[in-house]
Amino acid sequence: MRDHRLFIWVVILLSTALLGEVKMIPFGGDFRFSLGIAAYFFGLLWFSVPVLATGLSAGLFIVFFRIVMDASLYGIPWTEGIVQHMPVFFYYVTFAVVISLLKIKTNVEYPLKVGFYGAFADIASNGAELLIRMVSGSPTMITIHGVWMIVLIGLLRSFFVVGLCNMLAIRQVRAQGEQRRQELERLMLINSDLFEEAFYLRKSMSHIEDITRESYRLSKELKILSPPHAAQALHIAENVHELKKDSQRILSGLSKIIQQERMLERIPISFLCSMVARANKNYSLLLGKTIELDNRCDVNLSTDEIYPLLSVLNNIVSNAVEAIESQGRIELRVDLEFDSVVFYVTDNGPGISHDELDLIFHPGYTTKFDDEGNSSTGIGLSHAADIVRLLGGNISVYSVPGQTRFEVRIPSERLIQREEADHAEILSGG
Repeated sequence: MRDHRLFIWVVILLSTALLGEVKMIPFGGDFRFSLGIAAYFFGLLWFSVPVLATGLSAGLFIVFFRIVMDASLYGIPWTEGIVQHMPVFFYYVTFAVVISLLKIKTNVEYPLKVGFYGAFADIASNGAELLIRMVSGSPTMITIHGVWMIVLIGLLRSFFVVGLCNMLAIRQVRAQGEQRRQELERLMLINSDLFEEAFYLRKSMSHIEDITRESYRLSKELKILSPPHAAQALHIAENVHELKKDSQRILSGLSKIIQQERMLERIPISFLCSMVARANKNYSLLLGKTIELDNRCDVNLSTDEIYPLLSVLNNIVSNAVEAIESQGRIELRVDLEFDSVVFYVTDNGPGISHDELDLIFHPGYTTKFDDEGNSSTGIGLSHAADIVRLLGGNISVYSVPGQTRFEVRIPSERLIQREEADHAEILSGG
């Protein structure tokens, strides 16, 4: 951290000294207008540096820099160089003192005020330098025209620096906003996956409860017919019950994570679809495929059913990405039809056979295998169908060779009004 501050301090001094040689001499003599003060003022505004200490060090360094340069290039004696350039020291010190007194760094959120304060400091510093030069006997003729020039140059340099700082700040804010948007999308996609897992676990727990109940019933019947087998059935029932309690603890943990990470209550459906499109575009690149993913949303509505919709759309679109062999096109379109929001996902992949159309929404059915011949879980589309039904909608698919279209139709009233009871049912552990 200390090395970083030292580096910034050195950069400010060097840039101020070098840009100080970009100059014009308006009145003859040694007085000049340069861009050195612009570099120094920018350093004060942009970086966290002590104003007075930097002003003193900048004044001394620039005097030394100019003396050495004049002696090296023009053979001007050191004693003459000190007299010629020492007033510049008072220029930078005066500028630093005025900036410190006006507390510019506490007013950076008011660029207009900072611009005028900087101009005032520039004008005052020029006045101090001219006064020192006059006292030291340097011939300097200042007219009314010259005074107005000092004022104008002060305003131009100050507002140039303030404008540059604001442009860089805006760019920085936009970059941070984009980074936060990407982080938000990443967390929302993770939450949609957790929502899907919680939904599946909730369904599994109902089956576990049925198995537990049947095991207890069987143990009671076997207690009369075959006591040894009754004990075994009871042991199985107790183990299944323990499994249910473990599942409840896992579901409770998932529910807490989902609720804690619920960053937005409502987002536009168009934003949600754009997020799905971007995520699956990246997924296609990861798979080494060239896929054009077109997203068109003609619905100007916001929804609070964020994670259910993300789960459904991601499942369908990612399946389309996987179905396309190397290159192709996927279209995600959203329309408002009567009292329903309709999502269409169309791809130009190989299509789904007529026999498979009746099976793709069944749990465990899959046509996807990895390089080692292992099949996928086959529960993605069944989850999607269950979640759509939970939202009061329906899902259908149409497919011919070269085109497959999924249609998800959900009542618009359901998407824009939260149903707390259904969410509680999905995420609760009992």
